[in-house]
Amino acid sequence: MNTKQSNWFKIAALLCIIVCIADFIVLFILGNYYPGYSHLRNTMSSLGASASPVSAMLSTWWIGIGIVFVFFGFQFRKAFDSNAKNVKIASGLIILYGLGEGIGSGVFKADRIRGKMTSSFIMHDIAGGIGLLAALLLPLFMHKVILKKENPFFYRLSWIVFITGIITMLLFTIRFSSGETNVIIHYKGLWQRLFLLNLYVYFIVISIIMYHKKSIV
Repeated sequence: MNTKQSNWFKIAALLCIIVCIADFIVLFILGNYYPGYSHLRNTMSSLGASASPVSAMLSTWWIGIGIVFVFFGFQFRKAFDSNAKNVKIASGLIILYGLGEGIGSGVFKADRIRGKMTSSFIMHDIAGGIGLLAALLLPLFMHKVILKKENPFFYRLSWIVFITGIITMLLFTIRFSSGETNVIIHYKGLWQRLFLLNLYVYFIVISIIMYHKKSIV
């Protein structure tokens, strides 16, 4: 791999780190411009819905994030052994995350009309669901890309991220009783953000390893 190619995957790694950190800042700032919006109770999708005063800005931001992750996924494959099966799968999962949870969520808004889901809402859910599933499965292949003997910390982290991802995704997606005392359903925004935090920490660690990775000849 030549120096020019090496520079591209280093740029991709830096962009991924910046986006992971910036996304939380952007969401927090934009949420303050939506009267009555709660970061703990309300989902990020509702912040990007047409009824939100920051809908256009957030949708554009999500599309931008998606493009960064797609770029990162392609460069990830070049940074590691592009012919290895697990590298190809991991790269594909990262790209799927960018296409689904990023671009898909930005293009299709989670809109409801008189309480009913619109076709845009359904597409938003499908795209986001595909992206989240890809992100959830990523650690199962990443710990085969970066082996335990090479990096014991990353091996342990992969399993922690996977288990934490399952727990937070279940808390966010499973429909529990909607009683007033049900803490789980009333804090869907919290579970969604904890899932995202867990995932972004993982992406940042992958980016750091990728940035410092030596070029493959």
